[in-house]
Amino acid sequence: MQRERRENPYPFDWQLAAGVAVAALVVVPTLGLHLGRLLANLTAGAGMTVAAQDQIFTSLPGLIRGDAAAGLDPAPGREVATTSALWAWSAAATLALTVLAIAATTWWWQRQGPGKVLGMATRAEAEQLLGHSRLRKHRHVICPDLYPRRRLADALVGIVTRSHHDAVDDASRETQTW
Repeated sequence: MQRERRENPYPFDWQLAAGVAVAALVVVPTLGLHLGRLLANLTAGAGMTVAAQDQIFTSLPGLIRGDAAAGLDPAPGREVATTSALWAWSAAATLALTVLAIAATTWWWQRQGPGKVLGMATRAEAEQLLGHSRLRKHRHVICPDLYPRRRLADALVGIVTRSHHDAVDDASRETQTW
């Protein structure tokens, strides 16, 4: 028996929500601010301006104030981006990262999340394993709701029982008096 069927299908309780909250409140805005600064300084002509790894979180207050050179160890030799350009690029980058995070979360939830269907093969896997002719021949077993088994005996029984029920209904209608 599959181990997944014996275990609790919903192993996450607060961990998933905490991870999403951390990503939404810390990671996405931090990356958005730094990516916005990089794009703003590129458009202003200051070149590739990336903060050192130890300055990623300590430079955030300066970026929020609008200082495009905050946290850059060798200060750029050219003029850096203005405050409005920094905020506009940071807002656009944060919005793009938010959309990507939502798309990635949706993709994960549908394919790997706690509600995924276990043990189902894709169409390609089933055709590779069984072959096209065998799939066609046994479609009533594979998808009985879509392809019910039709036999001559079943059709004859259906005709006989249907005509019997129709005869009984006709007889009961004739005996009713209004």
